[in-house]
Amino acid sequence: MMRWLWVAVAAMYTVSTPAALPAPKVEKITERVYALLGPEGLPDKKNEGYMVNSTVIIGEHGVILIDTGFNDEIGTHIGEAIAKLTPKPVTHIINTHHHGDHSLGNSAFPGAQVLSAQKCKELLESDGYMWIDIIQNVLERKFPNTKLVPASVTFADGSTTERAIDGVKLRFIVPLGSHTPGDMMIVLPDEKILVAGDIVVEHMAPSFRDANVKNWITTLGKIAALDVKTIIPGHGPLMLPKQVPEMHARMSKLYAAVETGYKKGLTDAEIRKSLDLSEWKNMVSFEQLMGGNVNRTFLEIEQENF
Repeated sequence: MMRWLWVAVAAMYTVSTPAALPAPKVEKITERVYALLGPEGLPDKKNEGYMVNSTVIIGEHGVILIDTGFNDEIGTHIGEAIAKLTPKPVTHIINTHHHGDHSLGNSAFPGAQVLSAQKCKELLESDGYMWIDIIQNVLERKFPNTKLVPASVTFADGSTTERAIDGVKLRFIVPLGSHTPGDMMIVLPDEKILVAGDIVVEHMAPSFRDANVKNWITTLGKIAALDVKTIIPGHGPLMLPKQVPEMHARMSKLYAAVETGYKKGLTDAEIRKSLDLSEWKNMVSFEQLMGGNVNRTFLEIEQENF
C-alpha cells in the first residue's frame, strides 16, 4: 500500500512540475544584432508558452530587447540567453504589439525603459490581465510575478520616428492597425534589418484575432519599399524581403475570395467551404487559426458594407 502511495505522489509531482523551457535558436545577423528564434506553434505545455521571436541589439552600454515572451519566466529565460552573448544588461525594451507572447516578459527586466506604439500601451493596460489568464489557463499554473509593464515612451498612429538609443540608430514605424491596432515595426537602417513583429510571420499561419485585415494587406505592400536585407518575423525563421510579397499575395487572395462570397450572399461558413486554402494548409497552426481568420475577415467586410 505504501509503495503505491509513493507512486501516486511521484506521479502528481511529475504532472505539476513544468517542463524545461526550450532553448531559442540563436541567429547572429551582425556583430551587435542577434535573433532569438522561439519554437513554432501556439502556446502549450510542450513549449511552456515560449513561442516568440526576440531581437537582441547590443548598444554601447546595454542591450535593446525587442519582444520579451509570455510571462516573467520566459522573460528570464530570454535574459539568460542574452547573458551568453554579452555581459551588458537589458536597458531598453521595445514591444512590437500588446499580445501576451510579445509583452508579458517585460516584468523580468526591472528598470528597463519600455517603448511601444501608443495604442499598444493602451491595449496592454486594458487587456493585459486577459493575456495573463490565457497563459495561466493553457499551462494550468499561476504566474504571480508576471506584471503588466506598459511603455513609458510611445509613438503615435501612422508615425515614423528616427531615434538613436545607446548608440544604435532605429526607425520606429507605426502603421495603421494591421495585425493589431497597436503594431510597430522597427528598422535598423545601418544594418538594413526589419523587425516586423507579427505583421510578418513565416511557416506559421498568421492570427487575425485582433486584425484589420485590409490595413494589414496595405502594410505588407509598403514593406517592399523599405531598404532592408533581413527580416526578423514575429514567428518562424529569418526572412528575405522577397518573401513578404508571397504573404501579401496569400492574404490579398483570401480577402478577395471572402469578399466575393459575401457579395454573393454566402454565410461565412459557406465561404469557408468554398475557399481554396491549399497555400495555407502546410502552415503551423493552420487547423487552429484558419477558421477564425476567415470569420474575422468576413466580419470586417460585413462591417464595411453595412
